Amino acid sequence: MWTDRLIQGVLDTLLMVGVSSLIALLAGIPLAVILVTSGKGGIFEAPTLNRVLGAFVNLFRSIPFLILMVALIPFTRLIVGTTYGVWAAVVPLTIAATPFFARIAEVSLREVDHGLIEAAQAMGCRRWHIVWHVLLPEALPGIVGGFTITLVTMINSSAMAGAIGAGGLGDIAYRYGYQRFDSQIMLTVIVMLVALVALIQLGGDRLAKGLNKR
Repeated sequence: MWTDRLIQGVLDTLLMVGVSSLIALLAGIPLAVILVTSGKGGIFEAPTLNRVLGAFVNLFRSIPFLILMVALIPFTRLIVGTTYGVWAAVVPLTIAATPFFARIAEVSLREVDHGLIEAAQAMGCRRWHIVWHVLLPEALPGIVGGFTITLVTMINSSAMAGAIGAGGLGDIAYRYGYQRFDSQIMLTVIVMLVALVALIQLGGDRLAKGLNKR
């Protein structure tokens, strides 16, 4: 039944985005912290490390997702043992999302009032304490907002991945909508994707506003 197929497509999309976004969150925040603290005037100033990491992040951010996904086929096969299906899509989604989110989180961290950092240093706080108790808490609303943007971008990318065999709503739209010229299926998938994006955006915005009021 079409209902079962659509439900499975939604579940596959949520699985792809959920797993890859969790990994991107866990890897992106430390990467953003290192980029901020290792820069000029940072509390862990290390210009060489900063340049190398910056170049690495810029490299992967500049590659279009479709090209990145194809280029990573051998690596994907090595990691998950296949290049087809939901789990195969998690690898390129994660690699694309992590540097994207890291840059957004970096911007939020850089917007933290430098006077707070100086005050913490004057009180004798250790550098890692400044990261945990000043930088991250102060930047948290912006990080949440940036993660919401990342999730929305990943849903768009997952639909693209689905069109070349990753499963999910993109696969349904391509196989049963585009290839069979069924506009009703295409419209249904579009509505579901828009609704999914709207729910994520609404939830992320409310969470960010709630954190900002504290």
